[in-house]
Formats: sequence, structure tokens, C-alpha cells
Amino acid sequence: MSHLLKSILSGHNELASSGLLLMIVGGLGVYMRAVPEAIWEWFVGQTTMMITLTDDDVAFVWAKEWFLEQQFLKRIRMLDVNTKLHGERVVMIPAPGCHWFWYGDRPFQIWFSRTEDTRERAARRVESLTFRTIGRKRALLEQFVADVVACHTRKIGVQSCLFTYDDCCWDLVEGYAPRSLDSVVLKHGEKESLVQDIERFRHSKARYTRLGVPYHRGYLLYGPPGTGKTSLVSALAAHFALPIYCVNLSELNDRTLVNAINRVPSNAVVLFEDIDGMKSSNTREEIDTRYPGRGEAAKVNGVSLSGLLNVLDGFYAPSGVLFVMTTNHIELLDPALLRPGRIDYKLFMGKAERAQKVGLYLRFFPEASEAEAEAFVATHGSEATMAEFQGLLLSVELERLKFELVSA
Repeated sequence: MSHLLKSILSGHNELASSGLLLMIVGGLGVYMRAVPEAIWEWFVGQTTMMITLTDDDVAFVWAKEWFLEQQFLKRIRMLDVNTKLHGERVVMIPAPGCHWFWYGDRPFQIWFSRTEDTRERAARRVESLTFRTIGRKRALLEQFVADVVACHTRKIGVQSCLFTYDDCCWDLVEGYAPRSLDSVVLKHGEKESLVQDIERFRHSKARYTRLGVPYHRGYLLYGPPGTGKTSLVSALAAHFALPIYCVNLSELNDRTLVNAINRVPSNAVVLFEDIDGMKSSNTREEIDTRYPGRGEAAKVNGVSLSGLLNVLDGFYAPSGVLFVMTTNHIELLDPALLRPGRIDYKLFMGKAERAQKVGLYLRFFPEASEAEAEAFVATHGSEATMAEFQGLLLSVELERLKFELVSA
């Protein structure tokens, strides 16, 4: 090194020699200043643990829910207003920036980052949460994650709940009230057969795994409007304590559909309502001619038949879920969608039969006799669907309540 410096200083061009020496000294100075920073970063990396959640994962929302139960939230001064975590109720959560709190007798640092992703046509807000704490054993982080999951479980409870997909994540529908299975009256044996099929599926995971068959099952409920298809889905999900993830195909395209289905956990119901409105090259012209106006909706819809088939039984299909589809026009569905493996169980829900109306009447008025129910049904035969007959019973019950109030 000394010989190098001597040769530089003894050069014939003193200006060039001085300039070169100055560059070397400056470079060494910059490098030496970076050494303490590099040592500090190495020390922090060796003595701390870090976990990151991004907004494209459902656990990101769970962590925000967890914030609402923590006492340290009252001490934070930088806050965001949020109305998605509790429906229309306004809550406050930590705003972008750095925050500190104690968990398990350890200091935790939260870094909430928010940026704009301009790589796509429409700029999208990208958020992430980074948690860092002292230590090297992962048990503390695992306990922290378990507490976040437990908080989410307490929030939704053991009953069924409803989620809808918004932009990049699943949002819990606060006002959703699941139906009870007893409140749905079907033809004799239909409900029992459907429940038994779902029970067999839910107890057959080992068999599916042994056979190498994808562990999910598809159901199709079809028939005229007002026959109780959506009510049946709600009742079945409540009976098995499964969450419902409702997919609106008119608001998605193939890419966003894959993103949505990838975020559905196991042991859930994925509901595709009005599946006949999906864009399909085989059915679009038929929709245009037979049902004017529906074709325009199909053209705007970006989900293709191949995109739907990929999430039903392709690489993107989640495990352990029930795919449930409803339609008013089964004749418009592509045969590729109806084959076993995609649709494994079909149930036609047509016009209400006499026995169904009698059963629903007795549910509304349990004090009535079966003869009274039969007589009422015989004199009110114009209501074709269960929805229409239920509306009639509601009006009858309302008139009875009015009469009791006047009499009192």
C-alpha cells in the first residue's frame, strides 16, 4: 500500500496524482462510514425476529381486527379511520408509520407501509404490516400469530358468516344473518339427502388423499327464481358452521377470480350465484337471442368459462371447500361445467308442492293443526314458489298481529 502511495505521489503530473489520491481517500472514507452501519444491521438481524403481512392475504385484515382489542391502541396518536372492519361503524387503527407496543414482555415494533402500485392500468394502493421484536426463538412469533387468528375466530363466532370480495381482499358482511336449516322446506327427502352428501364429503378427506383426487365438491342448485336456492346455501353453511365466500362474477375477471379463490381458506363454501350470466363463447349468442339484455352483462363480465374451470378443478382450486352454484337457466350452462368433478351434485328446485306449503304454514303457525294448514293451502293455490307463499304467510301473520293489537 505504501509503495502504491509513493508511486502516485511521485508521478510527473502532480495535479493528476493529487486528484487520484483524493478519490482514493474519499472512497475509503465512504467505505469506513458504512462499516458501522453494516455492523449494526448485522447485529439487529441476529438479535431480532420479523414477520410481514401484505394486503393480498386475509391475515392482513385479521391483524387489523386484532389491533381493535389492544390497549396500546389508545396511546397511538397517528391513526387511520376504517369502516370496513365493523360494517358502517367507524373505528380507528394505526396509520402508516412506525409504532411500538409490548407483547409477551417483549417490545414490538410495527411498521405500517402504504404505497401506490402503478404497474397496472389502474393504480392500486399497496399496504403491508411488519412486526419486529427482540429474540431468536420463533415460539413468540407463533404465539402472536395464534392470538391474531384467535381474535378473528372470536369475531366471526361459531356460526356461519358471509364474505364478499372487494378489490383485493375478502370483507366480512356485518349484517348477515344465516338461515336455520329448519326454516328451509324442500320436497320430501331432498334436504336430508343433500345434508348426508355433504357429511360424507367432509369425512372423506383421507380417502380423497389416498386416491389422489382433489378434495373439493361441486353442487348446482337450479330452478325458477324464488324457489329458495340462496336460502338453502345459507342454511347449509349455518348447519355445518362454514363461512360463505360469495363470488360476484360480474365484478371480476379471470385474474382477479384466481386471486379471490386463492384467498379462500379450507372448510368453506364458495358461492357462485347466477352462474348462467358468466361470459362464455358457447352461450353468449344464445343468451342474446333468448334473454335480451343479459348478453350485454355477459360481455362486460370479464370471467371466461376457462377461467372458471381453472378455479374449480385446475391448479388454483382450493382444498376442502364446497363449490355451490345457482342458476335459473341450466340449459344455458356449458356441458364442460356440468361434468363430474366440477358439478358432483345437482338439485332441481321447482315450484312449491302442497306438502312444502303445509310444512311452511305449520312453521309460521305452530299452534295450527295440519287440517287447518291443508285447508289454507287448498284455498291459496296461486302462489307458485316458496318465496311467494312465504310472502303470503308474512302478510297473514301481520294481519293477525294488527287484529290482536286492536283487540287489546
